Amino acid sequence: MRVEHLYRYPVKGLTAEALEDVTLSPGQCLPHDRRFALAQGDAPLDPAAPAWLPKFHFGCLMKNARLALLHSAFDPRTGQLAIRPPDGPSLLGDTRTEAGRAEIAAFLTRFLGAEARGTPRFVEGQGHNFTDNPAKAVSIIGLSSLQALEAAAGQPLDPLRFRANVYVSGGLPWAEFSLVGQEIQLGSARLRVFKRIVRCAATEVNPETAARDANPPRDLRARFGHADLGVYAEVLEGGRVAVGDALEPLEGEALH
Repeated sequence: MRVEHLYRYPVKGLTAEALEDVTLSPGQCLPHDRRFALAQGDAPLDPAAPAWLPKFHFGCLMKNARLALLHSAFDPRTGQLAIRPPDGPSLLGDTRTEAGRAEIAAFLTRFLGAEARGTPRFVEGQGHNFTDNPAKAVSIIGLSSLQALEAAAGQPLDPLRFRANVYVSGGLPWAEFSLVGQEIQLGSARLRVFKRIVRCAATEVNPETAARDANPPRDLRARFGHADLGVYAEVLEGGRVAVGDALEPLEGEALH
């Protein structure tokens, strides 16, 4: 299997950022992946010691489809986060300062309108990642599996509906499921695949229009008897991964 796309998502629920290469570290997510989130005002989150919480405690596409209308870009060198709405002025906020984070939170709160609960806070993990899975992981989707789902659904599905880190080509549909419990070589990094990814209502949202114009969980269940697409893997040995690199199992039979 071959790496076709690499993405990180600096702010939970906001824009994917394409990468040509990335260096993985043991036991960590991709650098800057889900580093920030908009915590709803009623979220039981201690920013000084963040612990994992279900996604509904944050601004997320499952509950807040209109977030897909925002275009964001994060510069890790300066800490600047740019957010461009479909209408009106853009924001350039400093994630490193309390005032900057408050400005970002206020901007996102205004955009969410009635979907904002209480007084939302723009929070940084300080080593914590605001991922849907409690364990730090890299998410991987086989594009053959996505193509099988598209055929079942009778419509094209933007891969970014599924907000994975790594998209790979080659292999049969659902071949990545056979990797659960196995170690893999991904570029120069070694990972262990530990779980299939169960899909939720976030995948209904078109990342270009914010319309709920598809239902992948329903189509997966109806056609394939499960609601899973992609797998989670933990990084065992760090290393560089680039577009064009191979994904290979380190035990068992080769993928076909």
